[in-house]
Amino acid sequence: MILQEKDTICAISTPAGVGGVAIVRVSGPDAISIADSVLSMSKPLAEKKANTVSFGKLVKGDEILDEVLVSIFRAPHSFTGEDVVEIAVHGSVFIQREAIKLLLAAGCRMADHGEFTKRAFMNGKMDLSQAEAVADVIASRSAAAHKVAVSQMRGGFSRKLQLLRAQLLKFTSLIELELDFSEEDVEFADRSQLKALSNEIESDLTRLINSFSTGNAVKNGVPVAIVGETNAGKS
Repeated sequence: MILQEKDTICAISTPAGVGGVAIVRVSGPDAISIADSVLSMSKPLAEKKANTVSFGKLVKGDEILDEVLVSIFRAPHSFTGEDVVEIAVHGSVFIQREAIKLLLAAGCRMADHGEFTKRAFMNGKMDLSQAEAVADVIASRSAAAHKVAVSQMRGGFSRKLQLLRAQLLKFTSLIELELDFSEEDVEFADRSQLKALSNEIESDLTRLINSFSTGNAVKNGVPVAIVGETNAGKS
């Protein structure tokens, strides 16, 4: 399913506050033309190749606000599946605020929370489990949590579900064939094959169910109580 959004959205994609660099992301059908209107470059952004980075200036009328690097991604080969422009400005809060004001005045609207990822999901760039994993990657606090989240974001969990679905469809089709022709003394599936497939499905389901507690412990940690007598060395 492809979501055809009519509006173009923008937001700061880096953490709030002062930093060396901040990324302003613009996504939507008019992303390139809107970004062009607030930038001064050697040639219009619309004429530049996709997946390239160019030097330019963020301008407000005749005033130069900042020197920037501009990345351009054309639909459908972008994070959201739409035309995307990312403007790397210096991390001044003032510059970030002014960049957003310029983009809003040029026709953007502010992105809702998580809307870039939502558009990626709606445009078929990732499935629901991968979309959920994006937040886990951002929030990961340990190497183990990061590894699990990245695996899910890259489709590890989705592939397991696809395999399980294929097994269930195969099992269902074999059972339906047996039921449809049960009175004709025709055997389409070996009973040992059905039993083996059933056991395999059960085993896969059990592993998925058991993986929840492990994954939750990796993600959120394990509560630990340190108990002992006073002055026993708990500190």
